[in-house]
Amino acid sequence: MHGERTARSVVLLHGLSASPAQFERVAADLYERGHNVIVPRLPRHGHADRLSPALERLRAEDLYKAVVEYVTIARELGDRVTVAGFSLGGLLAAWIGQHFEVERCVPIAPFFGVALIPNRLMNTVAERLLRLPNRFLWWNPILRDRHIAACGYPRYATHAIAQSYRMARALLDEALTECPGAQHVTIVTNAAEVAVNNHAIRRLYRRWQRHRPDTVELSVLTGLPLSHDIVTPERPWRLADRVHPTLLSAIDPQI
Repeated sequence: MHGERTARSVVLLHGLSASPAQFERVAADLYERGHNVIVPRLPRHGHADRLSPALERLRAEDLYKAVVEYVTIARELGDRVTVAGFSLGGLLAAWIGQHFEVERCVPIAPFFGVALIPNRLMNTVAERLLRLPNRFLWWNPILRDRHIAACGYPRYATHAIAQSYRMARALLDEALTECPGAQHVTIVTNAAEVAVNNHAIRRLYRRWQRHRPDTVELSVLTGLPLSHDIVTPERPWRLADRVHPTLLSAIDPQI
């Protein structure tokens, strides 16, 4: 924070099982450009115990309530509001872009489904997961708790995935008939995506585009290895270094 209200405030929302540290580099650069920057800890995230079972209690209602609070804070800190997020955070950024009159919305590889599950089956899979007992699965079954930086959880909860998809499905339905509130939207996708469903993301893009053809755009990252997390600074293959200028430009274009 700069100690006073600025012309723009920026909200950055991290992904599932991560923490605010995921956006540390992006936040620092936006701050240096003169913006107040908010990088909140999403509900049930960021516990010191990296094997915490907190994610099994994550509910869509928790996330809805949290993002309303984030936007309220951002409006106090800046004359104009930009919101961006990655993966689950990208879904939440898109939800804000649908429901609030923010100036700019940048969902980055937003979660609207799982890459290997066809769109038409995702709803059935999600609802079935919620009827079964929650399970924790390793992001990397080989490295297990040695995977991912110390600021994140090495496991995800099946119920958290299903709850997130409920939000995604509701937002896709709303986008059919309702114009997004954000003045400008840039959806960033990774052509080499391995986790989230790019087809579902393009569905949101096409629906928003019909409402706002001149202010909704899709930016596709190419030339990367197979990957999902393109934000965390510690990612291998210098992924964050390669993507950072594009993300910064999408969030805060220098015109």
